[in-house]
Amino acid sequence: MAAKLRNFGTPLWLSPGRAFDIAFTGDPIAVRDGVRIAVGALPADINVVAVQGRRKRLLVSDMESTIISCECLDELADIAGIKPKIAAITERAMRGEIAFEGALRERVGLLKGLPVAALEDVWRNKVRLIAGAMELVATMKANGAQTFLVSGGFSFYTARVAEMVGFDAHQSNALNIDGDALAGTVGEPILGREAKLEALEKGLQEFGLAASEALAIGDGANDLAMIQQAGMGVAFHAKPMVAASAGFAINFGDLRDVLYLQGYRDDEIVGG
Repeated sequence: MAAKLRNFGTPLWLSPGRAFDIAFTGDPIAVRDGVRIAVGALPADINVVAVQGRRKRLLVSDMESTIISCECLDELADIAGIKPKIAAITERAMRGEIAFEGALRERVGLLKGLPVAALEDVWRNKVRLIAGAMELVATMKANGAQTFLVSGGFSFYTARVAEMVGFDAHQSNALNIDGDALAGTVGEPILGREAKLEALEKGLQEFGLAASEALAIGDGANDLAMIQQAGMGVAFHAKPMVAASAGFAINFGDLRDVLYLQGYRDDEIVGG
């Protein structure tokens, strides 16, 4: 591989043995495709990033399968004994095959009567941070960025994850409760694809930023609008249609790699 990359200059290591930059001139797409051919089947993420304005001042992130490793609704369904049925609907919605809002109403409806205690059970036993989540948020905040967590999931979880990771604010959906059980309905309007885009645009307006100064990250179809609007839109271990449509993709690494995309070195990463 090294011989094939000689024309791309000397690597500048951001993280020894893990992430490096190679400066180049010429057509970005042609260069990116050439490097992809050069590395062949090696498990490497390859992205072309403009040097100017590389470090972003606004982070808007999805939560489930992006900041945490699970889909909370699917885990609630596991407690209810109907995980395969609900997970199949989740997968179709994340792939963009069905509308997110209708899919959410259908899945929540199937959980009617589930004890509220199940929410805490999932939090304690299933919710785990993806590696690099703390470092991503802490490092961007230390460098002046605003950080928002936006999720098509539920406020029970976003409030806790936002506090744990250090996000400045969070926005999500509310599960309706009937006594000590889930009512089978969700508060309206539902936060989906357009609401995530609106959250990004609101953040830009509130802090007087251009879209080029924003980073949006997610994995599902309901994240795509904000990913495409942001100056750096990152598909993180995403569904195929999202990865194909995003400007940047992390398919092999963790959330520290989103910092390397912005040019941060290991010695600049907070908590690294």
